[in-house]
This record gives sequence, C-alpha cells and structure tokens, in this order.
Amino acid sequence: MTAILGKRTSPTARTSRPRHRPKVGRLLSITVLTVTALLVVAPLVWAVATSLRTPATSFDQPPQWIPTHPIWSNFRAVFDQVPLTSFFLNSVVVTGLIVIGQLITSTMSGYAFAMVRFRGNKALFGIILATMMVPIQTTIIPVFLIIKYLGLTDSRMALILPVIGGAFGTFLMRQYFLQMPRELGEAARVDGASHFQVFARIYAPMARAPMATLAVLTFSAYWNEFFRPLIFLQSTDNFTMPLGLVTLQGTLGTGSISIVLAGVIIALIPSLLIFLAAQRYFVEGIVAGSFR
Repeated sequence: MTAILGKRTSPTARTSRPRHRPKVGRLLSITVLTVTALLVVAPLVWAVATSLRTPATSFDQPPQWIPTHPIWSNFRAVFDQVPLTSFFLNSVVVTGLIVIGQLITSTMSGYAFAMVRFRGNKALFGIILATMMVPIQTTIIPVFLIIKYLGLTDSRMALILPVIGGAFGTFLMRQYFLQMPRELGEAARVDGASHFQVFARIYAPMARAPMATLAVLTFSAYWNEFFRPLIFLQSTDNFTMPLGLVTLQGTLGTGSISIVLAGVIIALIPSLLIFLAAQRYFVEGIVAGSFR
C-alpha cells in the first residue's frame, strides 16, 4: 500500500521541484534585445567620443570609444563657428508652438471623434487617417505654393501653420478617449454642460498621460526636422538647429567632423531632457493607447 502511494505521489514531487534551467526562448529574446540595444547605442557613443577628439584622430581604426585626452574646446568652437544660439531659439519657438498647437487641436478632435456622435464621424476619421499614408514629398510643393501665396516664405510661421493639426495626434487621443466612461459626460450634459465644458472640465484633465506622450513625440519629430526647413527657409537668421548644423559642416564652419558632432550632441540634449522629464507619462500614455 505504501509503495502504491509512493508511486502516485512521485509525479507530484517531481513537478514541484524548482526549475533552474532558463528557457531557450527567454534567453534568445534577451540576446536579441541586447544586440539590438548595442547597435542603437553604438552610433551615439561614437558621436560623443568623436566630439571629444581632434579631427586627425576622428577616424582611427579601431575606433577609440573612450578618448584618453578629451578636447572640450570642440563644444566652444561650435558657438564660435555659427550663431548656434539663434538656431536654438528658432527651434524652441517653432517646435514649442507646434507642440502647443497639436496638443490643442489633436485633443479636441480626438475627443470629438470619440465622444460626440455626428453624421459622417467614421468616414471623416478614416479620411484623416488616410492622410498619414501620404508622404510629405507629395504635398510639399502645394504647401509651398500656399505659403508663398500667404507671403510667409522664409519665416518661422511657414513651418508652424501647416502642421498645427496632426492625424497621428488625433488618432492617439481618440484611442484614449474611447476608454473613458461616457457616463461622466452624459451626466454633465444632463446638468446643462456644453460639449466644450464637458471636454475642458472632465475629460481633458484625465488625459494628461496621452497628452504628455503626444508632446514628447511631437517635440522629437519637429525638433529634428530637416526637410521642411530646407525647403521653406533661405536666410540664416531663421534657420533651425538641424539646418544650422549643416552650415556648421560646410557653408559657415570649418568642416571639422569633431566640431560638427559636438553640435549634434548639443542639439540632442533638449530632446533627451524632455523625454526624461516626461518618461512616466510617456509610458502610461503608450500603454493606455494600446488597449483599444
């Protein structure tokens, strides 16, 4: 009898033992993610290291990832070669106004498509989403002609006005508002509140996480934008950071790769700081917008 019970309990005993062997799939995933992370970070590390070296040693083989004698004067030379402060202020004004404009328009349009019932809601939203599939190269000439007709050529407003509203921001905010309970807005509407009051007092304060996500993504996209400034701007006084760094390489600067990369590192700092400041809201917004 004891032997029989022992045989019956032995499978349970075997299954209850802790498994110390890592799963092959998990180990493979960690390996792939590690290699991918190294491939992504390596160019940035090389840029930082090269910005601290002399031009003569910039392309030494094998690459020197940690410079033994860093040259910090390359960063000071950036300000001496080009009006980097002017480029920085132009980028702050342009990118800041674009972020504010897209936050306002995308949040309001996302709320309207998610919470307000009107004829043609889905059709209009589908048209807006379809614009995301149209490359900017196909619309840049008509937009340039409109900008020229309005007399805004070679001005910062030429970069701001065409992108005040965004299809991606509308989509992101709509997905978040769809998860919110409609009962809150319906109760406020019964009490006599308008759609704008319901949006401003109830739903907008609850949407800070996706709004922070949209702000970070919009800032990163337009802070690093090069194509539209290249088309719309001619005078150096209106250049933004990416376009100004090109002049650092050739037109106004000396062409030193170390000085150019020092300017690139300076241009990366604002995006990095904003992402670190809004990281918690950024993750919350991405997770919240992926459920529906």
